[in-house]
Amino acid sequence: MVRVAELVAYPLKSNDGVALDRAEIGPAGALRGDRTYALVEAGVDPHEASVGGSGGYVNGKREPAVHGLRASYELAGPADATPTAVTLSRPARPETGADADERTFALPDDGDALAAWVGDYLGYAVDLAREPDGGLPDDRAAAGPTVVSRATLETVAGWFDAVADATEMRRRLRPNVVVDGCPAFWEDRLFADRGEAVRFAAGDAELLGVNPCQRCVVPSRDPDTGAEIDGFREAFMENRRATLPDWTESDRFDHDFRLMVNTVVPEAERGSALAVGDEVTIAGVEPLDGEPY
Repeated sequence: MVRVAELVAYPLKSNDGVALDRAEIGPAGALRGDRTYALVEAGVDPHEASVGGSGGYVNGKREPAVHGLRASYELAGPADATPTAVTLSRPARPETGADADERTFALPDDGDALAAWVGDYLGYAVDLAREPDGGLPDDRAAAGPTVVSRATLETVAGWFDAVADATEMRRRLRPNVVVDGCPAFWEDRLFADRGEAVRFAAGDAELLGVNPCQRCVVPSRDPDTGAEIDGFREAFMENRRATLPDWTESDRFDHDFRLMVNTVVPEAERGSALAVGDEVTIAGVEPLDGEPY
């Protein structure tokens, strides 16, 4: 029986996540409070910026120093990961002259102070962007919770000597939902061909699995130090191809640097919730209406 094993939200995009026992789906289809805040280069509109390596977001794709920041949060509620305060710590950074420091910032009131403190660490000006209704996800079309299995995390961690365990692999991949009670790469059952979606249920919520997530440089980097594994992409792709299950066959799986599943939450399901321990069941494949994902 497949069940939800972990729920993780990331209140400040590209920073540490927070574990939840129960999570409500917000008005845009993401976990409520997930990626509510993001750091961007000063003056950049976060809704126009690209999440890619040169797109204006201050994230792990373009700024390895982000990995040196640690974050913990006070949340709006037990099923709402919207942060009301964040405690950030940073190491000393000789490149910018920043001292090691730890500060707590009330949100949203201390947003400018937070941005100034992070900018002092990075050595350039940044803004703290806020999107309270829908968050600031990487995939704006498929903004629902991302899903991976614990067995997948264990298997992929085993491909790399530098990755300690499944927990570290989760921190590198940054999923919202980890499921267990299933084999590695079970989550590949949650997408079909282009123009189709896989409807599945987790607790009270019904979601549509739409595509396998295209990975970037972030999983190759140590989540605490930013140190990169040489040859990560090539080794990942070789092992992914060698372990590819029959059920992964899809025209969406167009290269081997894909792992985890992006979802869409139908509007009627927003406001529902999922919780650790909920059974996950697949209803079947259906046509996907609306925008292409």
